[in-house]
Amino acid sequence: QVQLVESGGGLVQAGGSLRLSCVASGSIFSYATMGWYRQAPGKQREWVATITSGGNTMSADSVKGRFTISRDNAKNTSYLQMNSLKPEDTAVYYCRSLLGTRAYWGQGTQVTVSS
Repeated sequence: QVQLVESGGGLVQAGGSLRLSCVASGSIFSYATMGWYRQAPGKQREWVATITSGGNTMSADSVKGRFTISRDNAKNTSYLQMNSLKPEDTAVYYCRSLLGTRAYWGQGTQVTVSS
């Protein structure tokens, strides 16, 4: 069982920045693909970015050039650096760990961007 704990959310003005962190329990973090997702009120959860165990990254078009996903295997932590935030980025952000067919989710952290 893997437990994920997100942190770093908060209230920020448009154009500002936040860095989200996701700390994973256990010893298999370095083998897992880590991802960030978000869910805005009244909308479905959507994919934001992914980083593989080998460090390859992918991100949604809506955040490309503004958000950067990274990982520190020594700290069992994945990060989502969010710059140039927009009001439409307001959502609960979730971290996901994927190892084979096993997926684990964190509890989420709220990000609110004011205009």
